[in-house]
Amino acid sequence: MDQALMEHLSQLHEEDEHQEIVDLLLAISEEERDYEAVNRLGRAYNNLGLFEEALRELNKIADGGKEDPLWHFRVGFAYYHLRRYEEALQAFRDADRLEAEDPNTEMFLKWSLRKAEKQQKDEQRMAAKKAAASKSQESESKQVPFSGLSLADFWEDSEYARKSYQSDPPTDEVIASIEEELGYMLPSSYLALMKQQNGGIPKNTCFPTEEATYWAEDHIAISGILGVGREKSYSLCGDLGSRFMIEEWGYPDIGVVICDCPSAGHDVVMLDYRACGRDGEPEVIHVDQEDDYEITFLAENFEAFIMGLVSEEEFDTSAEDKEVDLYKVSHGKFSTLLEELCTRVSEVDQIEQKIRSICTRIVEEKGHFSFHADELSYLMYDVQFWLYTKSYPDTSREQYVADYEKMIAFGTGGEFRQGGYAPGWITDWLDKRMQEGRILQEKGRLLPAESFVAEVIRQLQEV
Repeated sequence: MDQALMEHLSQLHEEDEHQEIVDLLLAISEEERDYEAVNRLGRAYNNLGLFEEALRELNKIADGGKEDPLWHFRVGFAYYHLRRYEEALQAFRDADRLEAEDPNTEMFLKWSLRKAEKQQKDEQRMAAKKAAASKSQESESKQVPFSGLSLADFWEDSEYARKSYQSDPPTDEVIASIEEELGYMLPSSYLALMKQQNGGIPKNTCFPTEEATYWAEDHIAISGILGVGREKSYSLCGDLGSRFMIEEWGYPDIGVVICDCPSAGHDVVMLDYRACGRDGEPEVIHVDQEDDYEITFLAENFEAFIMGLVSEEEFDTSAEDKEVDLYKVSHGKFSTLLEELCTRVSEVDQIEQKIRSICTRIVEEKGHFSFHADELSYLMYDVQFWLYTKSYPDTSREQYVADYEKMIAFGTGGEFRQGGYAPGWITDWLDKRMQEGRILQEKGRLLPAESFVAEVIRQLQEV
């Protein structure tokens, strides 16, 4: 491959312009693409999340890649993200054999081993459940659900729970309608709980786990339990319900989302019908969007899940979490985008330190690093918008909402990040600023008003 082209492709890779790499390489006829070109094409497909396409290209040069650790790594990377963990494990072992002690290879080797073992265990458990489900169910227990639990003391009473979760107890007609819309028969224990109170926030919101998840090393947490209905946002068929999470957030279409979590959409609890069929008794699982929709088994059935909920006090790590976030906002590397935007600021001295100072105050007040609808959060929304539109003046609403997460929410390329956010907070802030006339929209472009810019600069200078 031409040296100039290789250098150009390397530059595009550094700039995360992976689609442009694909376009350039596909413009070369397949016969003229040498080993290096195909290898880079596979890498670009991997970076675009097109893992089947990456494997297709990389397999074309399998003979040449036998002694190339990078080729094995890229093959393993594709297998890993396709959840073909046994094949990923073998690929990373080959990469490690050819180039020992590479930190990235060792990391993926460790992850692949853990996930391959977990996948094997899950497959064995599901096979056993399928076998049991195929047998006669004449001996099934008719025990009343939750006979060992006082439901009178189960729910937390709050205005928010009543507004967002709780509906009237479901009638048989409503249940049948919801089951038809979802395509699954709901467990009798779930329906029994919903007839006692149809959705809400339980007093105990944590469930212990044997494996680490995005949320914690030893447990997951829920925000509430979705009720049977449509009118409340957090009900099974509400606007933030099960179908919304599957269709809009990409959660696996293997059952029903029954609990939302404190991550604002980045993990959920589901009923899993894969082993039992649509009319059977589903398992309860945790699905972690932050880890490529990783599934973690929680309980054999809904009743066991509810009986296993414990108080968050048993896992209180708030002091340690606060210290971690304080260190992160004080010393964590800025994301690639935020770093770029800050270098273009001349109106405010030491802009990076001022951002860190504001975020330190946020962590001190909240105990964690997150933005909501409070005064300091709105200041940070304002600062990010000013920085972004200063460098990208032709910004549309869609572009800004899409790129917002790259600055601090997910902090692409850095450690100064929150790890998640609720898009609704951003759109609510944007709508408010537009209603106030502080952000303008002209010919599809978002523009900060002069008074808005002056106020942001003044607030930053006073930090």
